[in-house]
Amino acid sequence: MAVSDYELCEAWKTTLRLCRVKTGDNVSILTDRSTNQQNLSAATIALRSLGAVVTRIDLQPVNSERSLSRDQFAYIGSTPLTGNRTALAACKASDLVLDLMVLLYSPEQQELLNSGVRILLAVEPPEVLVRLLPTLEDKARVCAAATVLKSASTMRVTSSAGTDIAFDLGQYPPVLEYGFSEEKGRWDHWPSGFVFTWPNEGASNGRIVIDRGDILLPQKSYVVDPVVLDVENGYVTNISGKLDAELLRDYMATFKDPESYALSHIGWGLQRRASWTTLSLYDKEQTVAMDARSFAGNFLFSLGPNTEVGGTRNTACHIDVPLRGCTVMLDGKSVVHNGVVVEDAAGLPA
Repeated sequence: MAVSDYELCEAWKTTLRLCRVKTGDNVSILTDRSTNQQNLSAATIALRSLGAVVTRIDLQPVNSERSLSRDQFAYIGSTPLTGNRTALAACKASDLVLDLMVLLYSPEQQELLNSGVRILLAVEPPEVLVRLLPTLEDKARVCAAATVLKSASTMRVTSSAGTDIAFDLGQYPPVLEYGFSEEKGRWDHWPSGFVFTWPNEGASNGRIVIDRGDILLPQKSYVVDPVVLDVENGYVTNISGKLDAELLRDYMATFKDPESYALSHIGWGLQRRASWTTLSLYDKEQTVAMDARSFAGNFLFSLGPNTEVGGTRNTACHIDVPLRGCTVMLDGKSVVHNGVVVEDAAGLPA
């Protein structure tokens, strides 16, 4: 169902207030040809209504000669800000940057955050933004889960499909996504609602089974036949299965980068308003599948980069895989059991 301009403007105002936008704030909006124009218009109106000084920075697309997909997450690291000192300086002079094009995992994004700029990424279509409007309750749930994750030294994930993998933790901090950016140097993504971290380098071992109905991203496809990933010392060493495995194997090989196979972020979904089934209702170019990444009780793992937490693995290949039906244990205590969030495991608000 389409969203009215009024409803979308109100949603933007709600989110921007959570981002603590106030009169006189300088806000830059980063756009490119993929930017949803209704989002851009509504964001601009909402910012002006809150008294912000708005600058739009429209940049040319990049990576078209290398990426196999139009998805914004399919080829990362190099962005329209790369080498653009003029645009980067304008962003650094901002209190908040609205990213409507995707800077994720880029050195430029980290440079902006290190300078104290707040960044909010928002590239989903308007109806997804409105349905998954961030709340203070979302923040409370994610913060509570992050407290438990931060204190854990191990994570083990199992499933009836055959997943059984262990991760050592502690080298990297937890990352919280609850949909708004209210503190200096903070990045977030609207919509979201999950917590994750990175395993210690070289300290992931076991087997991950991507079962029928689990989702591959950026392929934006539900797996038909199980895909088995063997993981040794932090890297996927073998991908086996039928057609889905072959497609994944060949896609990753196109990057010609051994770091593509490294275990990246690991965590679980907490967003009770997100739906596993939503992806089946959209054409592939309409969404970046934040429902799939956020739905409560998923185990979300990734392959590829770690620059978001200060690592040096800046591979362009980024694979996100939300799994259903898993049990996620921190130091032997379940925070997700058979795909259901254990609400009292981290004192989560009801």
